[in-house]
Amino acid sequence: MLRKLRIIFAAIFFSLITLLFLDFTGTIHAWAGWMAKIQFLPAVLALNAGVVVGLVILTLIFGRIYCSVICPLGVMQDIFSWGGGRHKKNRFKYRPGKPIIRWIIFIIFSLTLALGFGSLALIIAPYSAYGRIAQNMLAPLWQWGNNLLAYFAERADSYAFYSAEVWIRGLGTFVIAVITLFTLAIWSWYRGRQYCNTVCPVGTILGVLSRFSLFKPVINREKCINCNLCARNCKSSCIDVKRHAIDYSRCVVCMDCIDVCNKGAISYTWRREATQAADTQKSASQPQAEQSKGGEGISRGTFIATAGILTASAVKAQEMKLDGGYATLVDKIAPPRRNAIVPAGSLSARNMAAHCTGCQLCVAVCPSQVLRPSAGLINFMQPHLSFEKGYCRPECNKCSEVCPAGAIKPISVAEKSSTQIGHAVWVKKNCVVVTDDVDCDNCQRHCPSAAITMVALDPKDEKSRKIPAINTSLCIGCGACEALCPARPFSAIYVEGHLSHKTI
Repeated sequence: MLRKLRIIFAAIFFSLITLLFLDFTGTIHAWAGWMAKIQFLPAVLALNAGVVVGLVILTLIFGRIYCSVICPLGVMQDIFSWGGGRHKKNRFKYRPGKPIIRWIIFIIFSLTLALGFGSLALIIAPYSAYGRIAQNMLAPLWQWGNNLLAYFAERADSYAFYSAEVWIRGLGTFVIAVITLFTLAIWSWYRGRQYCNTVCPVGTILGVLSRFSLFKPVINREKCINCNLCARNCKSSCIDVKRHAIDYSRCVVCMDCIDVCNKGAISYTWRREATQAADTQKSASQPQAEQSKGGEGISRGTFIATAGILTASAVKAQEMKLDGGYATLVDKIAPPRRNAIVPAGSLSARNMAAHCTGCQLCVAVCPSQVLRPSAGLINFMQPHLSFEKGYCRPECNKCSEVCPAGAIKPISVAEKSSTQIGHAVWVKKNCVVVTDDVDCDNCQRHCPSAAITMVALDPKDEKSRKIPAINTSLCIGCGACEALCPARPFSAIYVEGHLSHKTI
C-alpha cells in the first residue's frame, strides 16, 4: 500500500513538472508552478528559507522521500529502472557505499559555485538536468503533436489549436541534454539509483539528514529468512541481508523492499524501533561496520548547504522567418555583443550567474522566443536575450513568474516597462537608408518607449533621407528595433546589454 501511494504521488509530481516545460501557452504555470519552486537546489539558490526548511523537516521525518516523489530526475530514473526490471528480475545486490567519492564530487560542486565557475556543476544538478531533457527533447515532440492537431483542426474550420514553431534554442544545451538522458537511462537500467547515491549533490545532502529520520524501513531478524529478495530489488543497493542492515543515507524510501518481501520482515516504522533493531546487529561484520562508521564520519563532518550551476559549449545563430511577401529573406544573425542581455527582473548579470540553475523553464515559456541558453563559458546554459525571432514585449513578464531560483525575480508589467536592460546602437554601414538609398523608419515606428527619432542623414540637405537617432536615456533594450530592422543578415540597429539594470 505504501509503495502504491508513493508511485501515485510521484506520477502526479512528475507529470505536472514535465508539463511545466512542455506547455508553451503558460496555462499550467498558473496552478502548478509551485512544484518547480519546491525543488531543493532552486530553493537554495533563491534563498527560499521556508521551502528549504520544509524539505529538511520532510527528510528528517520520512527519509529521502523527496528523491522518490518530488525530484523529477529521480522519478525518471525509476521509470528506466522499472523497464530494466521487466527485462530481468531480481537483478540488484548489496553494494557498499562510496562516501569518499560522493563527498569529493559534492565539494567540487560547491567550490565551483562559490568561485564563480559553476559550469561543471550545472551538468550534475538534478532538477536542471531534467529541465534540459524535458525542454530540449520532450518539448519538440509535444509541439509536433500539437501542430498535427492544429493541421486537422484548421481543415475542420476550428481554431482550438494553433501551430507552434519547433526549433533548437541552443545546440550545446541540446547535446548535453541528449548525453545526460542516455547516460542516465543506461545507468538506471542496470544500476538503479547509483547516480543519486554517488554523483547527485542533493542526494548527498539529503543522505546525511536521512540517517536521523524518524521513520525508516527496518528488517525484523526474527521474520527474515535471508532470501535476499529485498536486496535483489533494492534500486539503491543499500540492503545488507547478512547483517540485516540498511544504509539509510542511500535509501530513497521507494518501498520496493516492503512490497517484495513475502514474509512481512520489512516494515516502515518509528525511529526508536529502528535504533533498537540496529543495536542488536552491531556484533556482525565488524570490518563492514567500521567502514560504514568511517563513511558516516565523513558525511557529518562535510555537510555544506549550497548548490549551483553553469558549464560550456556553443550555440548557433537561430533562424527567423518574416513575412517578406514574394521575396526570400536572408536569415538574421545575432550581432556580437560586449555584454549579454539578461531579462528584466534578473537585476544584473551577476545576480543571474549567481542564482540561475539553467533549468530552461523560462526559455520554455517565452512566447516571443527571444530567450535562449547562453554559449558563453562563464554563463553557459543560462538564459539571455537574442532578437532574431522577435523582441521582448514590455507587456510580458512570464519568465519572472516561473523562475524557481530567484535568478529572475517577479516583476510587474509596469516595472518592466521602465527597466532598462540595455540600449540600442545604430550601425551606419548596415542601414538600408545608406546602403540602398531608400526611406525606412521601422525602428522608430515600433519603438515602444519612443526612444528613437528620425533625423536627416545630411542636415544641410532638405531632401535628405532620414536615419535614426537614439535617446539612450529612454531606451529599455526590448529589441523591437533590432528584430524588425529590414537589414540582413545583421540589423542596422542592435541592443547592447547592461551589466546592471536601471530604472528610467
